[in-house]
Amino acid sequence: MCINDLIVQGAKPLFFLDYIATGKLDLNKTKKILKGIFEGCRLSNCKLIGGETAEMPGTYSNDKFDIAGFSVGIVSKKKILSEKKVRSGDVVLAIPSSGLHSNGFSLVRSILKSNRIPLNLRKELLRPTKIYSKEILKLVDKNLIHSAAHITGGGLIENLMRSIPKNLSTNIDLSKIKIKRIFKWLKNKNISDNEMLNTFNCGVGFCIISPKKNVTKIKNTFDKKFKPYEIGFISKEKVRIKISNSLKW
Repeated sequence: MCINDLIVQGAKPLFFLDYIATGKLDLNKTKKILKGIFEGCRLSNCKLIGGETAEMPGTYSNDKFDIAGFSVGIVSKKKILSEKKVRSGDVVLAIPSSGLHSNGFSLVRSILKSNRIPLNLRKELLRPTKIYSKEILKLVDKNLIHSAAHITGGGLIENLMRSIPKNLSTNIDLSKIKIKRIFKWLKNKNISDNEMLNTFNCGVGFCIISPKKNVTKIKNTFDKKFKPYEIGFISKEKVRIKISNSLKW
């Protein structure tokens, strides 16, 4: 998730550091955690250069742990992605997520207390976050995009608003969003459309704003599973954001 936050600005990830705190160190569990971190670094082409592991028996029970981390990247001033580059007529492209990513699990746990999830959906809850650095940095190098948004806490609309200048309007057609089945299952547990949009990515893990003429080149940069598709456009209007239609569950 840290890497996806970096590439929103067009930055190339350089390194990552982690912090793990637990009541009692379990070497087997810690190795599994580190294996995941190493894999994330490999996918984003950055280095794990250090970290900290702390035993805190007075703070955590033996079977609990907490993990945090941060990453550092670099980008030239000429390549920085910014809302200042966005123009009227640009299109908004949604890039599919791999699942829940790292948002909404408090609500998920609440739902699971009174609902049994089907066996064919259980793995969806634990599917790793898609790291978009490989594809996004290619687009940045070729100057194909103006701005980007990592869809995390707050959902699609809130995160997109940060990537659009205040003097322009974002027009989003919610009916175009390709909703993954795990979100459809969660929706059926008496969750409103607004709560779904504000809590989960609903199938959109990342968004890019680009000139219309670049759409074909952008799509060709991605594999079929994560190929971007249009969900809106930018225009000159007084309203900051215009929502049309509703999500198709």
